[in-house]
Amino acid sequence: MKRIFYICSALAVLAACKEQPKNTTAVTAFVRPEIRDSGRVISFPQDTATLSFFQTEILGMDSVSANFTAPAHVAATVVPSTENTGHNLVLFDDEALTTSYTALIQHQIAINQISNVNIRQKQIDYDRLKDLAEHGAATGKDVLDAQTALAMERTNLQNERAGIIDQEAKLKEAGFDPHTLLNAKAGQVWITCDVPESQLNKLKVGGVASVHFTSFPDETFQGRIESFGDVVDDVTRMVKMRISLNNSQNRFKAGMFASVSFGLSEGKLLSIPQSSIVTVQGRNYAFVQDSVNVFERREIISGQQIGERIVIFNGLQPGDKVVTKGAIQLKGLSFGY
Repeated sequence: MKRIFYICSALAVLAACKEQPKNTTAVTAFVRPEIRDSGRVISFPQDTATLSFFQTEILGMDSVSANFTAPAHVAATVVPSTENTGHNLVLFDDEALTTSYTALIQHQIAINQISNVNIRQKQIDYDRLKDLAEHGAATGKDVLDAQTALAMERTNLQNERAGIIDQEAKLKEAGFDPHTLLNAKAGQVWITCDVPESQLNKLKVGGVASVHFTSFPDETFQGRIESFGDVVDDVTRMVKMRISLNNSQNRFKAGMFASVSFGLSEGKLLSIPQSSIVTVQGRNYAFVQDSVNVFERREIISGQQIGERIVIFNGLQPGDKVVTKGAIQLKGLSFGY
């Protein structure tokens, strides 16, 4: 009986061992986020716990006071000409603009010469020979030659006018008015900067701008907004703005770096937390949550800091869901570090 009992006990132990489940630990494979469009778009798996780490806020327009500050530079200076008292010299920091301005003057001189001298003289010659031919004192060939010479001068005038239009377009694209350049007075400089399209309604010709030069860090100069460019950049949505500044003491040189600021205290502006902004190679970015698991990188142009928030002038819109926590982590994924 004891032997049978031992055998039954052993079988019971074996059966119990077979029924005992294996002690295994479930391993979930890590799924990396998908990076697209050179890091601009980041997609996470929808079921990942990582998504709960990010926090966002929906942007709205708030009433805040701010100063818009933009990098600028001295694009041109006006100095007296020792050779031609009729025109002052405009010295640009851009060789291409110097070429366009020089060509503009040459076309103007040629137009005056052709209009006031050449065409008038050719017209007189043609009328005289036509009159002589009617009285038998000139041949038909003489009249035809005079008519051809007059037509050639008129063609030259059209060519010069076409050339001046081309140079005017290049100067206007850079923020300069050709007529203002040709009539510029010595002792002034022009500063150019880019301003967001969205802020044009707050800036007016004749308005005052504060100018700070790298060369004179302890001084502030007051300039006058003179004009806005006629072209909006289709990528950055920025517009060229030109500011005039007195330079009677010849302190400012073409090519000098500066910054300009404008008070924009009226109206409602966008602002985001300081933690939402990341900077790479001098450019500022923020991340917007497009959907539950997709984040998009946006380049922004920021303004004044008010408390813990930064005024945003370009790159974000009301209703955008901007990341307020986790921007540094998205920066690493977006830029690869």
